[in-house]
Amino acid sequence: MSKFARVFVMTLAVSLMGFSSLGYANPVEEEPSAFAMTADALFARPVLLATTIVGGAVYVVSLPFSLLGGNAKEAGETLFLGPAEATFVRCLGCTQSGRKQDTVANTQ
Repeated sequence: MSKFARVFVMTLAVSLMGFSSLGYANPVEEEPSAFAMTADALFARPVLLATTIVGGAVYVVSLPFSLLGGNAKEAGETLFLGPAEATFVRCLGCTQSGRKQDTVANTQ
């Protein structure tokens, strides 16, 4: 595996670990239907995962320019963190990011 691939995978892993705790701050009180869950699992999540991967790659490529421009944090939030949160910190079929309320109550 190339050095770039190792760095990218490590960055992705650290980000995902960080997102596991973000969901507790924003409990979701939605009741998605079976159709919403199926559509989310088959269509939305794969598209959001691809968006997260492409956004991460674009962020890495644009990082020198965003550092010079002083907006590296905003670029990272827009290109990588936003799609990653929508992909990984959202209940299946829900429209808002966060964990289900009963899941948050059981873990505390």
